[in-house]
Amino acid sequence: MAAIICLNGNFFMDKRVLEQMSIVGTKTTCSGVAIIRDGSMLIGLRNYTVDKWKEISLWTVPGGRCDEGETIGRALRRETTEETGIERLKITDFIGKMPGAKPGDEFYLFVGSTDEDPRLMEPEKFSEWKWCALNEIPKNFINPTALDLIKRYAKT
Repeated sequence: MAAIICLNGNFFMDKRVLEQMSIVGTKTTCSGVAIIRDGSMLIGLRNYTVDKWKEISLWTVPGGRCDEGETIGRALRRETTEETGIERLKITDFIGKMPGAKPGDEFYLFVGSTDEDPRLMEPEKFSEWKWCALNEIPKNFINPTALDLIKRYAKT
């Protein structure tokens, strides 16, 4: 069993998670959290526009870009709260780093849990948030590599 570490009131499972959460990001650093509850993952339907990327709607996990000088952990919590209203987020593991959806982006993927239900906080960006069984995630998930890692992680 991994040791629990507390940093600024946030609990992490091990040093590896803490190290990743402490990295200071740039405008191309993105992070997301697979929030798992009872075998389902929280996903949101994000409606992108041409000014942000391209005209497309894709399912994604909570998360987003770091502000300049912001740590990955702070950005992940900020984005999760901004998008879903979830404030009690426990980050339990780090799955990996991979290319993001946009060319040049780096994406850091974590696993977490919460006892809160999501709320639609940014209706101009998202259509909905829902809990979805991992074997029923829609085909238009934003990052197939991330989804594969999440599914493999869930089997362990």
